[in-house]
Amino acid sequence: MTQETPSVERDAFLAAMRQVASTVTVVTTDGPAGRAGATVSAFTSLSADPPSVLVCLRTDSRIASTVAENRAFCVNILPEHAVEVARAFAGPSPDNAEDRFAGLSFEADAHGPILPRATAFSCTLTERMIHGSHAICIGQVTRLSNTGERPLTYLSGDYHIVRPHRD
Repeated sequence: MTQETPSVERDAFLAAMRQVASTVTVVTTDGPAGRAGATVSAFTSLSADPPSVLVCLRTDSRIASTVAENRAFCVNILPEHAVEVARAFAGPSPDNAEDRFAGLSFEADAHGPILPRATAFSCTLTERMIHGSHAICIGQVTRLSNTGERPLTYLSGDYHIVRPHRD
């Protein structure tokens, strides 16, 4: 007989997570299933040997199904001035996935578009697992684009810029 671990209230969990600052990332993908992109909050490095990252994507989203079919994705760390880009890729997908890329100059990449001035991790999808409402996607990094730009961050429902702490 297994015993369920008690869970905290959803609203309390979300309120606490709003206090966690995160870089603003847009995950893109391109391939046989088409091009798609979405603003994503759950991204982290996973391993240096081999270089790998993971992203969490809502299982019912266009980006999750397109990444799964393309077996590839690109994580774009947005620079601090790119609030409008973050907003363009946030929220429900438009009927035409290409609309999110309209008017945006980007570098084509086999794994997914690299957005302007973004530090980008182009990845081959190596593993995908479902947990609750999200797909955990692990990618082996096959190409980097390190711009050295300061990242845009998100905290308490708003965008922020990062500055060094000075005593």
